[in-house]
Formats: sequence, C-alpha cells, structure tokens
Amino acid sequence: QLQFVESGGGFVQPGGSLKLSCVASGFTLDYEGVLWFRQVPGKEREGIACIGSSGRQLEYVDAVKGRFTISRDNAKNTVYLQMNSLKPEDTGVYGCARDVSGGCSWYGAATAIPPLYEYWGQGTQVTVSS
Repeated sequence: QLQFVESGGGFVQPGGSLKLSCVASGFTLDYEGVLWFRQVPGKEREGIACIGSSGRQLEYVDAVKGRFTISRDNAKNTVYLQMNSLKPEDTGVYGCARDVSGGCSWYGAATAIPPLYEYWGQGTQVTVSS
C-alpha cells in the first residue's frame, strides 16, 4: 500500500520548535519531490515547503522562510520539516504529498497547490499557542 505517515506535531508556545517527519511506505522517494502542506478547517491546503528528489531544489512559502527547513534522507525514505520560531499562525494540520515530476511543481510564489500532488497521509497537528 502507498502511504505517508506524518509525525512530530504537538502543542508549543510561540517561539518554540518542532521537527516533523514524513515516512513513505510502499514506494521509494528517490525519484520524487515531496511537499509539506498545512490545512486548517474551512480552508484549502496551503503549500509550505517542497524538496526535489535530489534535495537540491528547495521551495518555501514566504511566511516560513528563515524559520522552516525542509530536508530529506532517501535512505530512510523520509522527509523532514524543521520548524523554528513558531507563531500562532503556523497552527494547522501538516501533511506531506508526493510530486512524481521529481521536482517541485509547487513553489513559494505559487498561489495554489497543483492538482498533480498525491496525498496519502493523515497529517500531524501543530498547535502554537501561549
């Protein structure tokens, strides 16, 4: 079965940090880009960060630049999102999706997530509040 398992979320105070993990099963991430997205009730998914198959292409939405870092370890079939200096507006369910193009069809300046992304996980909740 093709599956993403996201973990690492939690409840943190503003200024805190979390590191999210996205583990793929049933397929290898070696040739695929991966997007971290956020979703809140009543809103569409919002792209947060994307990493290309080789790890060389890195894309971030402006709101998280300088605070979040996306990385990958293909040997572990895992993509990470290090989240620092968290703000209340970062709150939401974070999930990952694959981009079979091998790169990032989504990028920071994009207004929407392209429909080619595939979502197979349930996400992990991140809550930032004092």
